[in-house]
Amino acid sequence: MKSIIYCRVSTEKEEQTSSLSRQEDELRQLAVSHGFGIVSVIKDRESGYSLERDGLFEVIERAQNEEFDVLLVTDDTRLGRGNAKIVLLHELQKRNIKVYTFSSQGEYHLSEAESMVLEIVAVVEEYQRKLHNLKIKRGMRKAVQKGYKPQKNLKNIHHGGRDRKVLPVDEIIRLRGMDLTFAEIAVTLRGFGYEASKATVHRRYKEYLESAPTGNST
Repeated sequence: MKSIIYCRVSTEKEEQTSSLSRQEDELRQLAVSHGFGIVSVIKDRESGYSLERDGLFEVIERAQNEEFDVLLVTDDTRLGRGNAKIVLLHELQKRNIKVYTFSSQGEYHLSEAESMVLEIVAVVEEYQRKLHNLKIKRGMRKAVQKGYKPQKNLKNIHHGGRDRKVLPVDEIIRLRGMDLTFAEIAVTLRGFGYEASKATVHRRYKEYLESAPTGNST
């Protein structure tokens, strides 16, 4: 399995540098002991209560892109504290990403309180997603009734092979930007009447990323 090492200290003091190095060394040992490949090593120098952590954002972004299976930390306090910890655990849990700690030499198990909070958050998020999808479907139906034809904006011409499925790529990009998974986007598109699988949606999104401008060359 693929893993990411996440190290965090709470201040910019020089003595904390050795702590970050120690955490990385311990977690590399943990990865080796469990046979995990290491995708990246991410380090933060921020309070555990803060959500404004560059490393935290990178972990979440890589989780959303399905780049790793396990997050490695020295102990659960390195994930964060209070609500910040719950936010990260929620992002990892809904993508089936496990947390392993050096302190336990194995998988981290949620406390009863953490499990209860995460269950409540998941239920609320699911209903918010359903409401959002219903609003999208109603909006699309109204637009189609008024003559809007999203397929006209798609390039459906190719050389050889079977016909490409017509999908509203702009909608895929927009929904992905709203943190929907590829499976959720596929379900939403099927609600519009498009035959879309998770794999096809993922492929179209990757095609978009590969064709998007990367910036001015120097």
